[in-house]
Amino acid sequence: MKLKSFLATGALLLSLAAIGSAKSWDIFVDSNTKVGNVTLPAGTYTVKLTNNQAEFFTDYGKKFTVPVKVANGSTKYDETAVKTEKQGDANVMHAIDLSGTTEELQFGE
Repeated sequence: MKLKSFLATGALLLSLAAIGSAKSWDIFVDSNTKVGNVTLPAGTYTVKLTNNQAEFFTDYGKKFTVPVKVANGSTKYDETAVKTEKQGDANVMHAIDLSGTTEELQFGE
């Protein structure tokens, strides 16, 4: 019985370590910006990738979740870069290049 308990505890600690080491990137949005069907208010965000979802976390704990497509490039990005476009009166985010990876998050509407 002690062996099963020990193994279960070890498995739990490994899963918590994997979750805790999830990669994140910080971005700044200088004005209200549409991402998919969500509008992010101006501010600083931490972005995490979970399955096929981009999660945007504010400094004050609010979370926005947006479906995302992950595209892989051929070279690593040196910095995180947000790609936006002005459409009428609104800013629209199309993609985020993720520093230290070859991945680009692409947002549709």
